[in-house]
Amino acid sequence: MPESAILPRPHMTLVLAMSADGKIADFRRSPARFGSPTDRAHLEQQVALADGVLFGASTLRAYGTTLGVSNPQLLQLRQQQGLSTQPVQIVCSRLAEFDPWLRFFRQQLPRWLLTTPVGAQQWHSQQEEGINSFEQIVVVESCSTGINWKDACHKLTQLGIRRLAVLGGGELVASLLVQDLIDEFWLTVCPVILGGATAPTPVEGEGFLAPLARRLELLGVETIGQEVFLHYRRQR
Repeated sequence: MPESAILPRPHMTLVLAMSADGKIADFRRSPARFGSPTDRAHLEQQVALADGVLFGASTLRAYGTTLGVSNPQLLQLRQQQGLSTQPVQIVCSRLAEFDPWLRFFRQQLPRWLLTTPVGAQQWHSQQEEGINSFEQIVVVESCSTGINWKDACHKLTQLGIRRLAVLGGGELVASLLVQDLIDEFWLTVCPVILGGATAPTPVEGEGFLAPLARRLELLGVETIGQEVFLHYRRQR
C-alpha cells in the first residue's frame, strides 16, 4: 500500500473542466472560459465541500481571482456542518512569483501561501513595500522537484485541513499524482476542441509509463446539456 494511503493527510479531490481533446486551456494558456454555468455551479459545490482550495501560481496568474462560495444554500450547508463561511484559498508556489496586485488579494476570502523558504523570503520582501499579505504562510521543505508534499500534507493536516479541492494547473496536479496524493477526480468534458501540442493538459510534466499509470475506478457519469461529468476514485 502506498505511503500516501497510510499517513494522515488531507483527502484531495481534483476538479477540472477540459476540452473534448483533453486540454484545460488553449496554447496561449488563456483563462479557460469554455465551461457552462452548470459546470461552474458544480465547481462551486465541490469547493463548498472542502476545508481548503489548492491551486498553483500559474492558475492564479491566468485568472487573477479565485472562486469562493456564494450560493446561499451552500453557505447554509457549511454553517450547518460547523465550517467557516469560506474554505481557505491556498496558493501553492515554490518561488511565490506572482503579481501581488491581482484582484485575488482584494477578494473577501481567507488566503494562505504554501511555499518553500525561498518563496517565503521572496514574498516577505514584497510585503515590506506595503503589499497585501496572506493570512498564513505555510513554509515547507523543498526537494528536487519543488514542494516536498510529505511535509506539506503533514503541516496542512496540523492546521486543520481535512479536505482539499485541487483546481490545477497541470504542473501542480502532476506533482501530486507522482506522490499518489489525489483521491477523487471530477472531470467535466466540454464540447470544444482546442488542439495544439503546447496547450496544457490536466497532467503536465513527463507523464507515467504504462506500468506505472494511475488507475481509476469510475464512480459516476452524468450528461447535462452538452457536457459530460465524470467522477472517478483512485484505485489503489
